[in-house]
Amino acid sequence: LHIAISASILSLIIYWIIRDRYRVRNLNGKHVFITGCDTGLGNSLAKWLDKKGFCVIAACATEKGSQELRSCSSLSLKTVNLNLADSNSIARAVVFVTEQTAGKGLFGLVTNAEGTAPLGPTDWLRIEDFHSVLDVSLLGLVEITLKLLPLLKKAEGRVVNLINAKGLMAFVGGGYSLSKWGMEAFSDTLRIEMQHFGVKVSIVEHGFFKVEEVNSDIIEKYLFKLWNRLTPEIRDSYGEKYLVE
Repeated sequence: LHIAISASILSLIIYWIIRDRYRVRNLNGKHVFITGCDTGLGNSLAKWLDKKGFCVIAACATEKGSQELRSCSSLSLKTVNLNLADSNSIARAVVFVTEQTAGKGLFGLVTNAEGTAPLGPTDWLRIEDFHSVLDVSLLGLVEITLKLLPLLKKAEGRVVNLINAKGLMAFVGGGYSLSKWGMEAFSDTLRIEMQHFGVKVSIVEHGFFKVEEVNSDIIEKYLFKLWNRLTPEIRDSYGEKYLVE
């Protein structure tokens, strides 16, 4: 019994030593750029890191989101408007981050974007329905990551990609799961390549949060919208009962 207790205590000591080695210290002056900060997880993370003492640069899709975030944060938190589907908007955000970091490099990049998510049987969808998701939640995130890599390498920083685990379950057609699986593959490849430069790449697979509960009414409304635009041939192949069930 004494040996077991001693072994447990020793294990805890080893765990604490290892944990403390990876704890970030001297937070003042460390810049973290976060996408998708209007609401939800990105918004909460920006506020939390701001309170911890990081220099947070929060990307918001709307001016309203930027104003609300600044109103409840410290003066060190900066916001920038960002449309991940627009390369010009991405370029402007990168310039802003470069100016804010003032030659120090970027300590952290946290990507977080859900985009719009048309849900429905695959042959109910058009290619623009896939673009509406992939241009934001995959290609947009890849583009801004690529453009910020020089700053991340300079600071030997880290990339943290937030991926909703529900998107890894391909139970319905559309670009949502494609975007999540694509970010997984991109992150795994980038992790291997960036080891040489001391840049860490992590994936955080999270689940539902209260702020992003599924609104079944919205999903139902969109399904009816998809149904109403189908050709008669596709609609007849499913039958009216398919939509009701």
